[in-house]
Amino acid sequence: MTTGDDLRALMRDVPAPVVVVTVDANGQRVGLTITSFASLSLDPPLVGVAVAQHAALHELVREAGAFAVSILAAGQDHLAQHFARGVPPIGLWNRIEARNGTLGAPLLEGALGWIECEVASEHATGDHTLFVGEVAAAERGPGREALVRLRQSYS
Repeated sequence: MTTGDDLRALMRDVPAPVVVVTVDANGQRVGLTITSFASLSLDPPLVGVAVAQHAALHELVREAGAFAVSILAAGQDHLAQHFARGVPPIGLWNRIEARNGTLGAPLLEGALGWIECEVASEHATGDHTLFVGEVAAAERGPGREALVRLRQSYS
């Protein structure tokens, strides 16, 4: 029988895009680095992000009903690391360049691009929830290559 560790070991050899998913739920802004992000449909435009059920972001996505995805560019691994660790809310946005998107969630400056979504549906998937977002806005940023995670490191 395959275990989660077996799957993790295999998936480490598959490049994954690195994104920071952000929300603003009534002034409470949170961001989390995620590598489980995918384009799901073009008509209508839909993307999916899997968020651990224990993550602070999880309930705030539900509360806000919307989220933004900053697709990190090569060289932005410091942002990936910042939003991957448990930074206290008071320090989460300290010295982080961001602007508010049209739906209110922060967009990280310098990214490859940004996608803003309204939550279309959610699906329990083991210890995560797959949030399906209907794309309200997509914008190309100044980054030229995507930051990817492969074999436990960023490139």
